[in-house]
Amino acid sequence: MQQQNISIGALVDMYKRGELRLPEIQRQYVWKATRVRDLLDSLYRGYPSGSVLVWETDEPVPTREFAIAQDSTAFAGRKLLLDGQQRLTSLTAVISGDLVSVRTRKKPIDILFNLEHPDGPPVDQTEIDNDAESPLASPDEQGEDGEEPESGEAGFNEKLSRRTFVVANRSIAAQPQWVSVTEVFRTANDAEILEKAGIESFKDPRYQKYSDRLKKLRAIKDYQYVVHVLERSMSYEEVTEIFVRVNSLGAKLRSSDLALAQMTSRWPNLLQELEDFREECEQSDFSIDLGHLVRGIVVFATQQCLFRSVASTPVAKLQQGWVKAKEGLRFAINFLRANAGIEDESLLSSPMFLHTLAAVSYVKDNKLTAAEQNALLHWLLVANARGRYSRGSTETLLNEDLAIVFKSGDVAALMEPVKGQFGRLTIEEGDLVGRGANSPLFSLAYLALKAAGAKDWYSGLGLSLTHQGKLHFIQWHHVIPKSLLKGAGYAPGEINEIANMAFITGQTNRRISNKDAVSYLADIVKKQGKAALESQNVPVDPALWSVAAYRDFLSVRRQALVVRMNAFIREKASLPVEGEQVSAA
Repeated sequence: MQQQNISIGALVDMYKRGELRLPEIQRQYVWKATRVRDLLDSLYRGYPSGSVLVWETDEPVPTREFAIAQDSTAFAGRKLLLDGQQRLTSLTAVISGDLVSVRTRKKPIDILFNLEHPDGPPVDQTEIDNDAESPLASPDEQGEDGEEPESGEAGFNEKLSRRTFVVANRSIAAQPQWVSVTEVFRTANDAEILEKAGIESFKDPRYQKYSDRLKKLRAIKDYQYVVHVLERSMSYEEVTEIFVRVNSLGAKLRSSDLALAQMTSRWPNLLQELEDFREECEQSDFSIDLGHLVRGIVVFATQQCLFRSVASTPVAKLQQGWVKAKEGLRFAINFLRANAGIEDESLLSSPMFLHTLAAVSYVKDNKLTAAEQNALLHWLLVANARGRYSRGSTETLLNEDLAIVFKSGDVAALMEPVKGQFGRLTIEEGDLVGRGANSPLFSLAYLALKAAGAKDWYSGLGLSLTHQGKLHFIQWHHVIPKSLLKGAGYAPGEINEIANMAFITGQTNRRISNKDAVSYLADIVKKQGKAALESQNVPVDPALWSVAAYRDFLSVRRQALVVRMNAFIREKASLPVEGEQVSAA
């Protein structure tokens, strides 16, 4: 194996010219914004940041597209990038003067550089940065499109000033010492950048420091990566094994990514089949990660969910498993949407539920009795609300359920492990204490209120995650405003509890903002009637709306929510009042 040192600038040029290609065994671009930020910080300081692995071959190997478009050229080579895709994709965007499209962000992001950063080693790079976007997001917690919220907390700007790079947002970008990294690489002329930073002449004592730092930033292009080049004589299967070993040792890839690499080395064009099916699911508003499509293949080829069996499973058996997995997953999505009212994957506490539902579809040949339909729905709603696959060993729990389905086909028996795991099937008031938007119970609260006819308090729109237009997207809202509660000394766990959340449109959320609940709730009752609050189980007694009465408000609403949530499960699964005991018998 040969190796040579190649500058980032040269590698970026090779990437853009199409001289580097991406083999099908590679995963997609998956970096989050903070990973791009940290890479730039390491390169700026000259720290080691790994190596690059390339295979130069004349063998016809299935390839896939990079996240950034490449030029078409007759001189494109057969240099396949095996390790370094995430870094080179990020750097190609930045050095080309483009914004970076990253995982979990709807809009491309920029990285800001602090011209006034302190000298010496880096400080803690933990960002006030929310890389997650949820269909049930709140502007209280997350700026539009995942931007960092503005903060008035003491010491925020002081902490910010100690950082060298941050993920951009409007409030930071407006400060003169912070400059866009893409702007720096887009131009070789510092005049405009320095002028924005407040430098008016060469005599300004900051001029030389800022100029030197901009030069050092652009010098990232000269950073030398060690590039390892595998021999042409190696086969695709051998190269795949190297790829798996390299990424396993570095724990850089998930086990599903490694399993996919092993599959694609023996099953050409599998990746395109997976992506076509994923696009089909997107048409039903369900986003399924490629890793779970790979897991679906494993489940139906081996009747268990562990990826370690992939290498020893014949391709023909994997292909048969994929045919069964597609039909099973289609049933799962349809059952979630039509039977459970779960409109997209964000309302699932784990995507593992897809595999159990798919297995039931296959074993039952899509012939479920009325009792089995109700039992499956009962299990789904309870297990999802309890976080069945969110605690302990996820794969062990899924395999336990798959064993029940594949060996006995007894749908009702799926509830027994849930009873053993949690002890009871009903929701109690204590379950809601201190539990917020990250709790599996949060989704159950949304589903229960939606089923009860809850509507937006201003527009009158019913709750749905499929509304068109940004103004009408459903968000969660602090009924008693967060800022007022915080000022009164309440703890974050109390402030952000499910019992303080209502579901309204983004436009209504912004209109209410942090208005005192005593006034805005009274206005809602006046214009919409008490039913508007009752449909969301918000107490209608004005005495409970004040900040001083907040704990009493929480207690009353917890009681109402628990009744509504348990009733929702019973009604959906067609159970009598004591249905939990009956269904488990």
